[in-house]
Amino acid sequence: MFQNIWQGRLDGEGLLFHRIFQRVKTESDYDAISAGDFVLHGFAVEEGVRRNKGRLGAKDAPDVIRKNMSNFPVILPDFSLLDFGDITCDDGNLENTQNTLAKNVSKVLLKGGKSLVIGGGHELTYAHYLGVKTAFPEQKIGIINIDAHFDNRQPEEGVGASSGTGFWQIAQEGKINSLHMGIQRNSNTLKLFDTAHQFGMKYILADELFFENLPSIYQRIEDLLNEVDVVYLTICMDVFNASIAPGVSASAYNGIFADAAFMHLYRRILKSEKLVALDVAEVNPSYDIQERTARLAASLVNEWFMI
Repeated sequence: MFQNIWQGRLDGEGLLFHRIFQRVKTESDYDAISAGDFVLHGFAVEEGVRRNKGRLGAKDAPDVIRKNMSNFPVILPDFSLLDFGDITCDDGNLENTQNTLAKNVSKVLLKGGKSLVIGGGHELTYAHYLGVKTAFPEQKIGIINIDAHFDNRQPEEGVGASSGTGFWQIAQEGKINSLHMGIQRNSNTLKLFDTAHQFGMKYILADELFFENLPSIYQRIEDLLNEVDVVYLTICMDVFNASIAPGVSASAYNGIFADAAFMHLYRRILKSEKLVALDVAEVNPSYDIQERTARLAASLVNEWFMI
């Protein structure tokens, strides 16, 4: 199914030579999942981006990210990655597509797998969260959102859910336990900041993400981790500076960098044993340059594989 995507440099068949493409298994049977497996779904969908009036092209991202993941070396000997292919939205019914992803994610988590979703638009946030909630209905779920935007706008009448409504939708399910990192003042109206406060959405501005401030940020991350039972991490690639992530639905000239400070706090999140789900969203190959954005997204995913 993905023979032409999962390819890389073959240095040998022994475990010490392995790269990710050598350890991927394409699957369709959820009974094949074992505890600890990383389980991948592609979210080849941009209906939410279209509804949110963003630049189209994100639906083509999953295979480009897969290609950029393929050649990374395998670090941990028991690493296992199962690829369940792509979910699409050919009929424009985003709500049905979100429910499909949620059901599949819940199956993964109930088998003890680690859910990985590559998008696709950030409308995958609500779907991924719903899958976590379905699997852990009695658990307190924490969400860490690395994003320039709050994505908490109320759906427009006659338009419905979009890539910008995920946290509004989550708030309708009950109290939000979330921390939003990389928020841009010039990317969110006062209404969205007000909504974030009303929903209890904690946030760290992009301007606060610098090395000397790491102890304060660590504490805020730990505060969230200590309050919840399971954690879902979502990354919108438009949080990054346009020079390293040009291929997104809404680029940020003043976005953050994947520098030492960011990678320190990012790895701190990945090391939490409560982390059960991760996704990357808003990679847009139509506007990418030399696949920089897809490569960065793949690298961020690969960090989870090495913890």
